[in-house]
Amino acid sequence: MSSAAIYLAHLNPMTKAHESIISTLTLDYHVYVFPVRFIKDGREINTKSFPFTYEMRKSMVESVFGDSVAVFPDYAFYAPYSKYMPPLLSPRSWELRNQIKAQIKEEKLVSYTGDRAEQLMLKAYRLNPLKAERLEISASSVKEELYEQAMEGGNEDWRDKVPEPVAEIIKKNWNIVKKFARMEDGTRRVMGMKFPKEGYK
Repeated sequence: MSSAAIYLAHLNPMTKAHESIISTLTLDYHVYVFPVRFIKDGREINTKSFPFTYEMRKSMVESVFGDSVAVFPDYAFYAPYSKYMPPLLSPRSWELRNQIKAQIKEEKLVSYTGDRAEQLMLKAYRLNPLKAERLEISASSVKEELYEQAMEGGNEDWRDKVPEPVAEIIKKNWNIVKKFARMEDGTRRVMGMKFPKEGYK
């Protein structure tokens, strides 16, 4: 295919809505998935909002799509994350945009997000966002159900909202769900974006 689609996403965890979006994009584009990472002192920072590591999220995508899509680690913020603010005006934010774009071989590219503010941002970064609606199944609601089950036991309603191979990866890493279920959420929201508090300044 001569055109690429960039999908910047948290994928914490990957849901059936993510699966649907990527499947649709593969019909017309070579798809590049970039799960976001936050790095401090050479290690990935995970929080209650971002419990699953990059490698786990990469395996979630590959468990469903194999090598039909490319997954890259270049959507990475390096501490202090405040250096990326404000977007567009910060040189660091353009470095981030360029390190993502460097992986794309195709000359024509589009990008995808269901968030209106992010669409405007991607347009400003000349990444040609597609018009899209917000996900029906949010990863945040799935996380809440995961944490609820980890704390209180009970049913596995969350399994209906993620692809079956992803459910198996989550179950194999249930210790991570249990760990973050009992923790305070160490994230902060800045200009509509979530960052770990650790490493922000």
